[in-house]
Amino acid sequence: MTVMTERPPASPSKPRWWRRPWVAPLAVVSAVFVAYSLPPYLSLDPAQSRVPAPDFFPPHFAVLSLHVIFGSTAMITCCLQIWPWFRGRYPRAHRIIGRVYVFGGCVPSGLLGLVVGVTTPFFGPATAASGVVLATVWVGCTLAGWRMARQRRFVDHRRWMIRSFALTMSIVTNRLWAAVFVVTLSPQLDTAFHGDQAFLVSTAAAMSAWLGWVLPLLVAEWWLERGDAAKRRARARARTTTG
Repeated sequence: MTVMTERPPASPSKPRWWRRPWVAPLAVVSAVFVAYSLPPYLSLDPAQSRVPAPDFFPPHFAVLSLHVIFGSTAMITCCLQIWPWFRGRYPRAHRIIGRVYVFGGCVPSGLLGLVVGVTTPFFGPATAASGVVLATVWVGCTLAGWRMARQRRFVDHRRWMIRSFALTMSIVTNRLWAAVFVVTLSPQLDTAFHGDQAFLVSTAAAMSAWLGWVLPLLVAEWWLERGDAAKRRARARARTTTG
């Protein structure tokens, strides 16, 4: 007598690397942004800075330059870190690049960003406050993700690093919002801003500074919650099927 056994369902194949439609655009955006942002701060010429230096803090250009350089490192390395195909195919490289992302990118850039935020008064206190809060949250999320990896709590590691990634890339959305607000607020220059161009610029800078990182972080939290909700539904269906 032959006993028929049911084969377990085949696990779905993982998508090929080229089936991740967001990987290539993300890499291109990061490369273009870095290529535009980095050169003035590699010139060693304070006159090339895109942020005015305050008279009371002479090291401002040096601190800002290092902040940009480390931040550029974080942007480039995070493109590889969140690529599922690369993580699965090259786990050792993922770990090495992850250390570069944390200690050669996010942490030094974030700590220097705290100094830049406190010592850059030209865009107003609201923008400075945003820079300080962003730098603090960015460093905190990144170190939490690194600590989870050290403890081999990889689910929590992934969650914290998704938040860190959203904050790393928020510099791009910051610039996009700045352009949007300058264009939309300019018709109100003579009314709401009483002809004061500096007031308009500081207002647009403050709005873009806060929305630039708060919205990506909220999207990241929505993405994580969406995944958790899908897992809860799958577990509930499994219990119903086996019950």
